[in-house]
Amino acid sequence: MVDNRKAALVRITGRVQGVCFRVWTRDEAERLGLAGWVRNESDGSVTALIAGADAAVDTMLGRFWKGPPGAAVASVASEDAPSTEAPAGFRITR
Repeated sequence: MVDNRKAALVRITGRVQGVCFRVWTRDEAERLGLAGWVRNESDGSVTALIAGADAAVDTMLGRFWKGPPGAAVASVASEDAPSTEAPAGFRITR
């Protein structure tokens, strides 16, 4: 059987804090059936771990480029991550 699940560790930069980016990420991830987490970083970026079906992860990676109203995304950098690192469900962390 082919495993159609993947995970990505993603760093989003730009105006991504103070615009509800984490809440938006959680809501979008839940709509797509993704597991993982999202957090603000001290340098002003946002980091997220997203895991789920290949197509859902790819969709979320595309959505990160737009973000919520008020966001101005400068870059979205992702790297493969083990899907086993994702928790059940999706949560906002510190």
